[in-house]
Amino acid sequence: MRIARWAHGNTVAEGFVIDDRVVPFPDGLSVADVLAQGLAAAHELHDRALSEHSRALSPSKGSTPGIPLADVRLLAPVVPASIRDFVAFEEHVEGVSAGVEGKSDVAAEWYEAPTFYFTNPHTVLGPGEPVAPPVTARLDFELEVAVVVGAAPGVGESNLTAEDAASVVFGYTIMNDWSARDLQAREMKVRLGPAKGKDFGMSLGPWIVTADELAPFLDDDGFLAIRAEAFINDDLIGEDLISNMGWPLPELVAYASRNSRVVPGDVLGSGTVGNGGCLGELWGRNGALTPRPLAEGDVVRLVIEGIGELSAAVGPAVTAPEVPRARVRPRARRRAGTA
Repeated sequence: MRIARWAHGNTVAEGFVIDDRVVPFPDGLSVADVLAQGLAAAHELHDRALSEHSRALSPSKGSTPGIPLADVRLLAPVVPASIRDFVAFEEHVEGVSAGVEGKSDVAAEWYEAPTFYFTNPHTVLGPGEPVAPPVTARLDFELEVAVVVGAAPGVGESNLTAEDAASVVFGYTIMNDWSARDLQAREMKVRLGPAKGKDFGMSLGPWIVTADELAPFLDDDGFLAIRAEAFINDDLIGEDLISNMGWPLPELVAYASRNSRVVPGDVLGSGTVGNGGCLGELWGRNGALTPRPLAEGDVVRLVIEGIGELSAAVGPAVTAPEVPRARVRPRARRRAGTA
């Protein structure tokens, strides 16, 4: 099944992509409702929508339900409850550490557990929606697959096993974690991870493909062996298999739930694929800004086998108000004039 959100005129709707049409969910449900009900309930809804769609294809019936896909503007397929983004590809870490930190290094701690950071759910972009970056000399993209979490019968939200985590993997979408590498490099020297170098935009789409659709691509170790490609202005920049990540995707979900919660609507990114899944990796490997950083007008197109493609153009940079430098303070322990 493919699940989408879309705009048509002044209307926003949510439902299934069936053949070349978008068909709203029965009963006026939303993507959030469907994720909360789980995958089995989504299949029942899909059967109802497909039955109505098939009946309407008969010439004796009325017009076909839904709207041609070509006539709508796809939106991000989910309004995320939260977004965690992992760094699960060793090859990416090798390259991007050289580009951001000046030396290629995979810390020993990387191998111990799948590390992630939280990013901004309020700046999510849909397919084709241009990114408005900050003023940066090193604008980059990141090619990732993302898990969308749903509910599963009898499975909680905390301290999940990998098996239970697999059951709450509702589906997958493509993620582009836009990055200002110069801002990121400065921020990470403060040892709190990326913030303004990342939170200006993250693209998701074009839809959610349910987990059962990609089950045939799971290898014997539970890794999702699908091909991922990145293009800039139609030039192939990077390519990799998702199965090259250090942990299978359900183990990322399980780790996220550790002493915490994962809930329906959460989005978890795999982290950037290796072998050119971002420019930062290539800059580190090449020792120079080659290929050049993204610039206004560039089009980034990400393709993942079994899911589809996600494209967006780079829009004009947005100049933000300046932030003053930290003030030198006296470190007094009492207010002036007090004993």
